[in-house]
Amino acid sequence: MKRWIKRTLIGLFGASILFGGLAACSHRSHHHGAMTEADMTKVRERVIDKASRELALDEAQKAKLGTLADALKAQRAALMPGAYARADMKAQVQALVAGPQFDRAKAQALVEAKTSAVREKSPAIVTAMGDFYDSLKPEQQQKL
Repeated sequence: MKRWIKRTLIGLFGASILFGGLAACSHRSHHHGAMTEADMTKVRERVIDKASRELALDEAQKAKLGTLADALKAQRAALMPGAYARADMKAQVQALVAGPQFDRAKAQALVEAKTSAVREKSPAIVTAMGDFYDSLKPEQQQKL
């Protein structure tokens, strides 16, 4: 595997874990329901601030990390429907098993919808991660 692909994938995986972990940890104060847009903005800012301190990022690097965070947020929004759409999604999944047989066509349509969301948003995430990672100095890359 080419070195830059390996680095991009490792960096993308690391950023996903970082943002996902911090989002999960921030959920403690939100026992009921999903995070609001304001909560997500606060988490985003905390993650960027923490990463900026840990990696000693300059302003250009912070901006690229912000672009990566925005790309991840856009993909999350495409994959995880809002509060009203969640109820609709739950109803769709329940409809798959409501009849005497599993509705394979509807199940495949749901899978394809999520897969197309990943396919459409992934190039932006890979580009943003590559831009961020490439902007780091070698010692910052090593620390990441």
